Amino acid sequence: MFFSLAPRSRRRLLWAALVLLVLSMLSTLVWLAGRYEVTQVQSQIERDAADAVSDIRTALTRNVQTLQALQYADHATVPWTQEASKMLREHREWLRLELRDIDLRVVSSVDTPFRAPPFNRLGRSATQPEVVQACTVARRQSGPGYGASAFVPQADGLGLEIMDLCLPVINDGVLTGYTVATYSLSEVLVNMVGPQLTRSQEVSFTESDGTRLAMHGTASRGTRVFIAKQLLDLPGHTMVLRMDSWHGAPDVFPNVLTALVMAMAIALVTVLVMLARDMRRRQRVELDLADALAFRKAMEDSLVTGLRARDSEGRITYVNPAFCEMVGFEAHELIGQGLPAPYWPPEMVDEYGQRQALRLAGNAPPREGAESVFMRKSGERFPVMIFEAPLINAMGEQTGWMGAVLDVSEQRRVEEVSRASQERLQATARLATVGEMASLLSHELNQPLAAISSYATGSMNLLKDAALQDPQLAETLSSAIQRIGQQAERAGRVIKSVHDFVRRRDQAREAVTPRALLDHVMPLVILQARKLGVRVVVNCPADLPAVLCDRTMVEQVLLNLTRNGMQAMADDTPNKVLTLAVRPAAAHASSRWLEFVVADLGHGIAQGVADQLFTPFFTTKQEGMGLGLSLCRTVVEQHGGLLRFEPNLPRGMVFSFTLPQS
Repeated sequence: MFFSLAPRSRRRLLWAALVLLVLSMLSTLVWLAGRYEVTQVQSQIERDAADAVSDIRTALTRNVQTLQALQYADHATVPWTQEASKMLREHREWLRLELRDIDLRVVSSVDTPFRAPPFNRLGRSATQPEVVQACTVARRQSGPGYGASAFVPQADGLGLEIMDLCLPVINDGVLTGYTVATYSLSEVLVNMVGPQLTRSQEVSFTESDGTRLAMHGTASRGTRVFIAKQLLDLPGHTMVLRMDSWHGAPDVFPNVLTALVMAMAIALVTVLVMLARDMRRRQRVELDLADALAFRKAMEDSLVTGLRARDSEGRITYVNPAFCEMVGFEAHELIGQGLPAPYWPPEMVDEYGQRQALRLAGNAPPREGAESVFMRKSGERFPVMIFEAPLINAMGEQTGWMGAVLDVSEQRRVEEVSRASQERLQATARLATVGEMASLLSHELNQPLAAISSYATGSMNLLKDAALQDPQLAETLSSAIQRIGQQAERAGRVIKSVHDFVRRRDQAREAVTPRALLDHVMPLVILQARKLGVRVVVNCPADLPAVLCDRTMVEQVLLNLTRNGMQAMADDTPNKVLTLAVRPAAAHASSRWLEFVVADLGHGIAQGVADQLFTPFFTTKQEGMGLGLSLCRTVVEQHGGLLRFEPNLPRGMVFSFTLPQS
């Protein structure tokens, strides 16, 4: 630690720190003074550049007025060339004055007397596009127009950067020609920019990309250069005026004096600070404590586990952000709340109150955690796991309880998904077993059914001989044996259809009329109805078209649905009526479908049972397997139809399925 050093070494370190502080303050003040001087110089050159642009714009405006005076002069008394020569001697920035007709042909021209004619080498036609541009702008604006700058080579190997000014000549509102003045950009800088601006600075015209066109002035070279740019916007042409200024390093001596004064003031303050060592030590301890608190707060805020502290009376004294996010309440809504807590479900307030009373009485909860249910601010319930421990203060006394709360909703959801998956796997395994049993039964039952059919055929042959002795008895026995044979054949077809269905073979479908389907199952339906005391009503118009289906499987669907409907009407049902109907399907009005309806007057189906009605192995009957309706729906869907059910108001249920027409 810093304060564990010897007093002499400590004082040396303090004085060294003081010297470093003074030097750093001095350096900072010098740097700030230099920055201030740089800012002042840059501001001054910006103002000078703005003044130079203002001077040039004012001079160009005066020149336009001079040219207008030349246009309206009486040329009958003084020729135009004489007046133009006089103006060229007064304006050194002009290289040439021209009088042109409305087709821009030169009528008369005068060159400056101060230098060789500028267009002797290449001729005036080389800059004709710039003149056309300037006069086009002048004609459009009915005022002065400027053309783009152009470079004109001279006979001495050098050249000039020129710019044309075009002024329209209008007499009695009619355009009669143009007056064209050719400027030298370097002479513009010499004659139109004040000499006080170019005495220590360099001024120049540049293009927008930085290419210099003309420059004037001599700047004393220094270690630093300052640049200012101003835009000279003229009708038809725009240039940039650039001003460069060189300066030496900022003066240091005045800044050092200022820094020394500030350093002495800082030294005095430092002496006072050194006298308050105890205060500094206390502040350092407070800072360490604040760091520790901030570190603990960062750790608590980063947790996904909800933390909750309560005092000995059950009032909440602290919650972390994870707990607030878990229950949906803000911290200020929870801190200070007593019993019952806002996140307790109303139906569990009594149970949680008793648990809290036991805890306040000194009975600590198990450390392995207790599962409970909390309620979010929105009213949603969710399961939590709570771990609580005594809250001990610095004196070793218990002041409350600290609890860690885990939201186990996701864990419960995963467990539920896993349980459902296991149930589906078990159901799949049972279905596989049922398939194997169906295949085995279909194989084993074919032989006894074939034997029954053979015995029935043999009995019929024997009855032919006995018919001579007792014809009436022979006829009765013959009818019964025929029915035995028919039902044996039908049982064989059912077994074959089930076997094909289990092995996923393509069933043979045929066109069958709805009436034929009902007539084929009615003997078995009526037999079952007599046992249960049910009256069967059939509503099947004779003109309905045939349906394309696997006849045996569809008959089994009808038998299964009618048997379920009759069994649903218990003994206390006042009117036991089962209705079988066939009609065009309303849900398939644009297609060719028929709907088979089985309606009963039973007690109906509860909502909890309806949600699982077609689930394999789900049944409400003690002797049932839970496969009947599931297989019925599978058969109907294999035909492209839909099996559904709805209440039969005011009593009972209606089962219906659709089949395609042939």
